Amino acid sequence: MVKLEFQMKESAGLLPEMAGRLVKEAIQCTSNVQIRKGEKSGDAKLIFHVLSLSAKAGEKLELLVEGENEQEDAKRLEAFLTENF
Repeated sequence: MVKLEFQMKESAGLLPEMAGRLVKEAIQCTSNVQIRKGEKSGDAKLIFHVLSLSAKAGEKLELLVEGENEQEDAKRLEAFLTENF
């Protein structure tokens, strides 16, 4: 399992548009991708799970990538996070 941590920088938090882009990126991965904020977690490939975290500016989130291609998928997601978050 690969864990990626990122912090919300957008002042309005994780808006539906950005959440949708994250979900689209996660769907491209063959690995299982979970998103977590504190004790809450969900499937990063499902928009309702991502939005239910209600991530606000300054909060830290984690993506947990697990599967046969987890290293490649983690690199893909890390590039997306670096560019967008």
